[in-house]
Amino acid sequence: MNGKTLLLTCALALSILGVASAKSYSIILSESTKVGASTLKPGEYSVIVKGDQAVFHGGKQDVTVSVKTEQGTTKFDNTAVESSSKDGVASINAIDLGGSSTRLVVQ
Repeated sequence: MNGKTLLLTCALALSILGVASAKSYSIILSESTKVGASTLKPGEYSVIVKGDQAVFHGGKQDVTVSVKTEQGTTKFDNTAVESSSKDGVASINAIDLGGSSTRLVVQ
């Protein structure tokens, strides 16, 4: 095995490990809700955190938004969405990730 092959094998192994360790969190939206510049339809979504971005997967396309992660002092029991409504349109402000002390604040 030459140096390039070994390097490519290690890079592939690390990328697979990164994907496998990405945890998803389930949320259910009861109404159309804005996140970033996109609007999500009512339904169930999985949220995957990738660095400073959160990917909402549900339906036919993924929606990616910038987030800031904050660490709380205690673990959240459940995943919970914090939203607000302006002019009758709901918007996601933050998500508490159940089983962790991480809070995602939508930018």
